[in-house]
Amino acid sequence: FNTWKYLPRRLREVMSRISSLLLAVCLMITATHAAANGPTPPRAEQRPFTVTSPFGNREDPWYWLRDDKREDKDMLAYLEAENAYTATVMAPQRAAQEKLYNEIIGRLKQDDASVPQRKNGYWYYTRYETGKQYPIYARRKGSMDAAEEVIIDGNVSATGHAFYQIANYEVSPDGRWVAIAEDTVGRRQYGIRIKDMQTGQYLPTTLANAEASLAWGNDNATLFYIRKDPQTLLGNQVYRHQRGTTTETDRLVYTQEDESFYMGLGKSKSDRFIYIVSQSTVSSEYRYADANDSQFTFKVVLPRERDHEYQLEDVGDRFIIRSNWKARNFRIVETPIATVQDRSSWRDVIAHREDAFVDSFEAFDGFLAVSERSGGLQKLRVRSWDGARNFLMDAPDAAYTMAIGNNTEAQSHLLRYVYTSPTTPSTTYDYDVRTGQRTLLKQEPVLGEFDTRNYVAEFRFVPARDGARVPVTLLYRKGTRLDGTAPMYQYAYGSYGLSTDPTFRTTVLSLVDRGFVYAIAHIRGGQEMGRLWYDQGRLQNKMNSFNDFIDVTRHLVKDKVADPARVFAMGGSAGGLLMGGIANMAPELYKGIVAHVPFVDVVTTMLDESIPLTTNEFDEWGNPASNKATHDYMLAYSPYDQVKAQRYPAMLVTSGLWDSQVQYWEPTKWVARLRTLKTNDNPLLLRTNMEAGHGGKSGRFERYQEVAEEYAFILWQAGIAP
Repeated sequence: FNTWKYLPRRLREVMSRISSLLLAVCLMITATHAAANGPTPPRAEQRPFTVTSPFGNREDPWYWLRDDKREDKDMLAYLEAENAYTATVMAPQRAAQEKLYNEIIGRLKQDDASVPQRKNGYWYYTRYETGKQYPIYARRKGSMDAAEEVIIDGNVSATGHAFYQIANYEVSPDGRWVAIAEDTVGRRQYGIRIKDMQTGQYLPTTLANAEASLAWGNDNATLFYIRKDPQTLLGNQVYRHQRGTTTETDRLVYTQEDESFYMGLGKSKSDRFIYIVSQSTVSSEYRYADANDSQFTFKVVLPRERDHEYQLEDVGDRFIIRSNWKARNFRIVETPIATVQDRSSWRDVIAHREDAFVDSFEAFDGFLAVSERSGGLQKLRVRSWDGARNFLMDAPDAAYTMAIGNNTEAQSHLLRYVYTSPTTPSTTYDYDVRTGQRTLLKQEPVLGEFDTRNYVAEFRFVPARDGARVPVTLLYRKGTRLDGTAPMYQYAYGSYGLSTDPTFRTTVLSLVDRGFVYAIAHIRGGQEMGRLWYDQGRLQNKMNSFNDFIDVTRHLVKDKVADPARVFAMGGSAGGLLMGGIANMAPELYKGIVAHVPFVDVVTTMLDESIPLTTNEFDEWGNPASNKATHDYMLAYSPYDQVKAQRYPAMLVTSGLWDSQVQYWEPTKWVARLRTLKTNDNPLLLRTNMEAGHGGKSGRFERYQEVAEEYAFILWQAGIAP
């Protein structure tokens, strides 16, 4: 019953004004509430789906977010909604992000170039031009005073592509032909084109869906390459392509039947042999062919056997082999090529040691260079073939990395190596093994006000809960008080035996200069402390990786290195798995966590052999379909499965729609589940790069936008104005 028209006009006016005022107040309250609480995060719809397993099915209501073709409209709309939400939440930090970005790229020498390296009469190098995103690969014949020949200009080739990467190029022995592997999607399905350096023109044929590794025969006309399985993206077939023909006439050379192996191609430094390399987590196998033989008949060096890994090079009439046969930390042996399969003919060059891990080597006609890990650090050993000289190169810092550089000529008496530390930019030297003279070739320039004397690096060991001693590298600016008030940015990886070395990072200075302590936890799963360190961080020892990271945090807080209320953790890929694990296991320790392209849906992924990398990694993570104990152990740490109703730190999660290593739906589903179960209002942000893959944006400067966003997020949560 409407009585409004029966009220006096004056009363109607008053009531109308009151109504308008009340509406304004309501809108103001709503706006104030929205401003105080931020925008509403998107919620992914839940749809019933059962993940089947021999040892127990699980419900996954966000499984629908997986679309192998990347075309589902609902899925794409959700990713765009998450990106919009992240942009809105981070909008107040946009000025900070821009400041950080300008600061980071301001340290770069934009018109920089690499140290030239000689090969077959040419000097090869990479250079950048000011303001341009991509490298230019070039060479000069005879000397660096000769005219420049551009092999490929990435800036030109990237035109019209949102993503572009030059993954590899190989030059024919006569120097005329260059095979170039490129990616314009971010999926690591490379297209290989051949360029004629005399005319500057490309041949019409493109070798599609290939790996990036290539090898030329010494006839300058035969190119070996690897085709990928279109579903799993595993490189499983080696083909022989005749320059100037179509792919229809390419000849199959070898098929890899065992899907637990990766494959690669290479050419020996002597240019004598072409290698087909098969490598699993615990086994390897080399095939070799004479690069001068028109038949290119491949022979097996040592047949694969479980738990035997080896790598080799040739010097004269003998093979130099790095092997873990009867040597857990590897040894280096030499043997005549003709009798390589007779292990009684092997002679130790570098014997096995329990306290030193042989990481890699470089064989020259006159000497051997060995990358050795001992005391938690990567060192460089030089040994003459007769053993008269055998020594470690000296290093001035407490925490450092010394690595074998780019050495392309076996006859050289110069060893190129690279030295770096958290306070020392990457520095390239040539060491003359005859005279002992060391020549500085280049130190990576750091523009602006950088001075190495303003920083302190430490290398220390901290105890884990089971008594293991975990190496930790610290970097901080002089004057930073280690009294429990400094924020800390802690990083680790801890998988695949990949060691996280204490190297120089220009980007992290933007945090360190603002009072942060930067900590690298060298947790189990890497090989910093030898092969056992890796074995203790994989399969059913994987929990050690998570525990080590958490124990390092607790110890550094206890030692007053870090402010307990401002500890931040970061990891990517398998290191993103680490982030997911610590978020579930010890969320109270971290103010914020950054997880880049995180591998978080462990059991579901490892049950699905159609996904790239699954079959190759059963010896890293385990096969959850093999037995119940393995299934249950993996399930117990799988970040996606272990999300629960509890308080979580502020989190920034990144992903790439075209990621071939960690499929985009893993971080997407993880964030969706976290949104549903977490019990606090700390920011939870997901940013998916819709035009890139595992490595993020491809441009030289674009990638620093992502770093600047990460640092802006961390500084925001730390309460520090840039």
